[in-house]
Amino acid sequence: MTDGGSVEVFTALAEDDPTSVAGYRLAARLGSGGMGKVYLSYTPGGRPIAIKVIRPDFAGDPVFRRRFQQEVRAAERVQGIYTAPVIDSDTEGPQPWLATAYVPGPSVAEAVAAHGRLPVDTVLFLVAGITEALQVIHKAGIVHRDLKPSNVLLADDGPRVIDFGIARAADSTSLTSSGVTIGTPSFMAPEQAEGQRVSGATDIFALGQIAAYAAQGTPAFGEGTSHGVLYRIVHAEPALDGLPEELRELVGRALTKKPEDRPELDEILRMCQTASGDTQLRRPGDWLPGAVVADLTRWAAAPAPVKDLLPTQTATPGAAAPPAGTAPVTVQETPQPSGPPTPPPPPTPLAAAPTMAARPVGPFQPAPHPGVPYPPVAGYAPNPGSPHPPAYPRPLPPRRRWDRGKTIAAVIGGVCVLFYGGLFALGNMDDGPDSSDSSDSSDSSDSSDSSDSSDSPSPESSGGSAEGKAKPRPNPKPATYKGINVPSNYDLVFSDDPLKPRQLDDGGLSSALNYNHWTSDPSLNMNGPNDKLVLLSNSQKGSLQTCSNETRFTDSVGLDQLSSGSQICVQTSSGHVALVTYRGRSTKGDPSDYVKLDVTVWRNAIEAKDE
Repeated sequence: MTDGGSVEVFTALAEDDPTSVAGYRLAARLGSGGMGKVYLSYTPGGRPIAIKVIRPDFAGDPVFRRRFQQEVRAAERVQGIYTAPVIDSDTEGPQPWLATAYVPGPSVAEAVAAHGRLPVDTVLFLVAGITEALQVIHKAGIVHRDLKPSNVLLADDGPRVIDFGIARAADSTSLTSSGVTIGTPSFMAPEQAEGQRVSGATDIFALGQIAAYAAQGTPAFGEGTSHGVLYRIVHAEPALDGLPEELRELVGRALTKKPEDRPELDEILRMCQTASGDTQLRRPGDWLPGAVVADLTRWAAAPAPVKDLLPTQTATPGAAAPPAGTAPVTVQETPQPSGPPTPPPPPTPLAAAPTMAARPVGPFQPAPHPGVPYPPVAGYAPNPGSPHPPAYPRPLPPRRRWDRGKTIAAVIGGVCVLFYGGLFALGNMDDGPDSSDSSDSSDSSDSSDSSDSSDSPSPESSGGSAEGKAKPRPNPKPATYKGINVPSNYDLVFSDDPLKPRQLDDGGLSSALNYNHWTSDPSLNMNGPNDKLVLLSNSQKGSLQTCSNETRFTDSVGLDQLSSGSQICVQTSSGHVALVTYRGRSTKGDPSDYVKLDVTVWRNAIEAKDE
């Protein structure tokens, strides 16, 4: 805080702050929280963005990384009027980060701390905007889990919800399981405080708390120690004595202890419309009070993008002046030695280093200056794929974990092919050209699977394969597993035999089907980057051929799309094919949340894909 209770919006970078993140030059620090620090930067087109860099201790947790990647993928699908969209991210680098649109305005917490409680009309518009944001967020399969006044920003055209879904990535990791709680105690729901299952209703409870805080200026369950606040949230009634009459029904129903008794988002919008006396919730002029509007200019006055500086270069007398608008070039006269002239050394070709002329001009770059080499900038390391253009030649990006495994496998496979190919050639020289016919036919008959012979591609005619043709891939025998109960956030790894649910705490991603219930729309998901799901229609017969030939790929199927007997085809990056038959979900009163599946796996049935 600065004098007068105003917030210091932009803080200069400290010595321990990076100067760039994946090619985005950082202009200032915007803040810090439980999961990392937030910085101001700019896109190449000059638009300001907020970059959140995850704390190193979270970055080192493999479970966090896997879930962070899932949540960022889901967050990228959220495109709402009242949300700050995800612009860019890196979930696999040494320190994960994500970039969202920068919102030039204070948070609800900052506005209330500086100017006190907000007018009723402002609170109604605020609640309606947050409700619309939650509709989009929940539709994308995300529960915010950490909705609070500091995660709702006030822009001149309405509120913006930020950080949706990211808190889930840190939940149930080795860090949080040791006693660290994700979420702000004053704005948690009772089921969160008790460690029970969260859902979209959890965000509705937090919405009621935000409305009470904005209208009263204090939290509904008071302040104090975390344990005391959480106890009151679970066992006590909220303090709503200072709440305006127009908000009492809305806030009171949202703060109901039982999740199933809280209103739905559509009903909250209707209550806002009724309380405002205007069915469209339209406000003439500014929706924020004048004092808050006057504050917006401080958030809009963001520091300018950091520009790269052009280095000083020695020039010879009489050289042409650089083009207008470029950085000045220092001219130094070279002293002439006495005596016979020494032949000059051959000139170094300028092609040996990149020049400013070859570098695209953007908001971070000075105007081109032909012929001036551009040296590396300290602390500046662009990320491959980032929209920010590189400042200097960079090595190829490190291969991802699964890329390295594929490379090793490819090398070993190549050695084996050369070795056995040589033995095969020697055998042909000794036994004659016809000696392989009988072995080919016997191999084909032994490895074919009678239960799937109608589904597989037809082999060559009974006379055997024509000389020079590759032998078709034999059908693998199916392995069938009935009645597998997969608990929430457990995985089925299709290379396992027997196939049993397990948690991939080592951060593994490939060939695994995951049941994710931590959203308003529970779903079955494939974790590997090249694993595929296909939901079959009622007219399709689940088989190896059907699953091998399907191309209507997705990486997630919601349970609301399934009924008992629905079938899903799976193709994994490691070459396995599976047919998953959905048999239902645990009942509401069951202490465990799981789905029941029948699974048939054809291992190594298709060619493995590069991950």
